[in-house]
Amino acid sequence: MLTGPELFELTEAALPEHRERLYPPTVTLSMFVRQALAADPSCQRAVNGWAASRAAEGLSVSSVRTGGYCRARARLPLSMVQSLTLESGRQLESRSLHGWRWRGRAVKLLDGSGFSMPDTIDNQAAFPQPASQAAGVGFPLARLSCVIGLASGAILAAASGPHEGRGHSELDLSRTLLSAFSIGDIALADALYANYWFIADLISAGVDFVMEQHGSRVTDFRRGQRLGTRDHLVEWVKPAGVPAWMSGEQYRAYPPVIRLRETRVGHRVLVTSLLAPRVVPKAALDAIYRQRWHIELDLRSIKTTLGLDILRCRSADMVEKEFWVHLLAYNLIRLLMAQAAATHGTHPRAISFKHTVQLFSEFQLRDLCRAHAPTLALLFRLIAQGRVGHRPGRCEPRARKRRPKSSPWLKVPRHVARSRNPAHPTWLRVRAK
Repeated sequence: MLTGPELFELTEAALPEHRERLYPPTVTLSMFVRQALAADPSCQRAVNGWAASRAAEGLSVSSVRTGGYCRARARLPLSMVQSLTLESGRQLESRSLHGWRWRGRAVKLLDGSGFSMPDTIDNQAAFPQPASQAAGVGFPLARLSCVIGLASGAILAAASGPHEGRGHSELDLSRTLLSAFSIGDIALADALYANYWFIADLISAGVDFVMEQHGSRVTDFRRGQRLGTRDHLVEWVKPAGVPAWMSGEQYRAYPPVIRLRETRVGHRVLVTSLLAPRVVPKAALDAIYRQRWHIELDLRSIKTTLGLDILRCRSADMVEKEFWVHLLAYNLIRLLMAQAAATHGTHPRAISFKHTVQLFSEFQLRDLCRAHAPTLALLFRLIAQGRVGHRPGRCEPRARKRRPKSSPWLKVPRHVARSRNPAHPTWLRVRAK
């Protein structure tokens, strides 16, 4: 797929200068992507698979040590992985069928999450652990924010950064992604994004939005221009204080008021720039906002199915690269799902992501993912058979039924805990004295 007609020119342009080695950049990136898709994402498994593939093709296999492959991964340009990820998402979303869109318009989902990584000095320096945890006990944490197309499920833009600290909130990261929205798009986001500054940025870019009302704002339907039962037009006044992240010139550039529509549907109040109730009634707003839940499922697919929840690299540079490789792997699977959906007359959102990963991995294992029409037709047909259940209005508690093991929590650094073990040689020497 990376060397197919759609991405070949971009792949070639992004390739760094390199010698013909055992692991050239395209092979290294392909192995890296397979790691993100594999149930066992270790470098040793990736090298073993590459050695087996070379042996099957009659090529020499001199070693299965992982050092050469790890150095090849470090040589991969981050810009190459990022450009392939964003271009694959852009192409997939732009080619989405008209029937996959909402009233013919592109809807883009915006949300954030977090992920962890090994507890190394380099990772801690770039992504410090929460201040509430003692040194040597916690793990480095990073925050991610992304824009995902509702029609295709593809990643269109993403950013990562430290989990804590000024300028590293989810909103701060999301402001760097506004270029992913185009005039006429519709942004779907939760209540965190329903603040004056973010909404004003969307309006100035010609982007409509549907969000849940922020809990700190009081909605009084007795005020404003009445449109219907608990449905009105209001004006939000620009806050008097200048935020710490904003300059005075930027503050003066914002409009003094913005005109919005607030409406209550069920138990929530929605805020939107779709002001005409005859064109977009309350029921339509409720229906489109319910689609926001798809980004929660997409983040679960990236973090749980692909393993982004806990990354494995031990340096901050490689963590950033591993992050983008996971997003690239996600987009390539979404490409398969979109092709299968278009071929068999269904919607990509109706196909199981995990089913597609499992099926594609089995085809890869048996070297069936060649560009042969009968094989690809079979792959798309089998992918389209993995449908997700239709569960409207599903509500589940955020709680676990299965209890964890009764082992105590590690509340001191590991080397300190080892020295306190009676079987540890240091402890035995102290006791002898």
